[in-house]
Amino acid sequence: MNEIDLRGRVAVVTGGSNGIGKAIVERLVASGAMVENWDLEKDEATKNVRTTLVDVTDCAAVIAAAAETKSRRGHIDILIANAGISGPDFPTWEYPSHEWQRVMRVNVEGTFFCCKAVIPAMLEANYGRIVAVASVAGKEGNARMPAYSASKAAIISMTKSLGKELANKNIAVNCVTPAAAETRIHAETSPEQLKVMLSKIPRGRFVEPSEIASMVAWLASEENSFSTAGVFDISGGRATY
Repeated sequence: MNEIDLRGRVAVVTGGSNGIGKAIVERLVASGAMVENWDLEKDEATKNVRTTLVDVTDCAAVIAAAAETKSRRGHIDILIANAGISGPDFPTWEYPSHEWQRVMRVNVEGTFFCCKAVIPAMLEANYGRIVAVASVAGKEGNARMPAYSASKAAIISMTKSLGKELANKNIAVNCVTPAAAETRIHAETSPEQLKVMLSKIPRGRFVEPSEIASMVAWLASEENSFSTAGVFDISGGRATY
């Protein structure tokens, strides 16, 4: 594992109790960061991490969590907007409206609320790194997953917009677009749909959460001093642009 220096940095990771988020938390901790995990469930396994129960779809709760984190830690340097759900897989014309709304609330509104809550602290400090976890599905679309695909496309566009707004500050905003990983996010995805998703990856396997965490950790570091409003693929060769 390459060494990335995040000593002295305070990082907020959303959805850090399992899956990709947990791998990111572990990598940031290994790099020396003080990590705050905002999730709907506790993570008792990862040492040196404080978990706060936060519903990212509740703007007031997110703003309160940011204020509490800043008060306790003194600053917020890093946001990893990872919390997300995949939703079920149906053809678009059969997709349940309430499921569409649920996916959009968690993936899109949750990311927006978290950025809205932490950016003032970053502006005050004239330093920040924001990394959103999108998906290659947001670039190419997954058949039978219209809500998930659309929500991840929205995160990509939000990243580009926010990155441009903050480009003249010492705040970098980027996103990663991984291929599918075998994590709990796909608990609602049918085995047949997972086979289709795997067949699209030239590497011939799902991405490991630790591989995504490695890319995220560098993007969250001070070394990433120029790249902003960027989309970083980790798709095993699937992405075509």
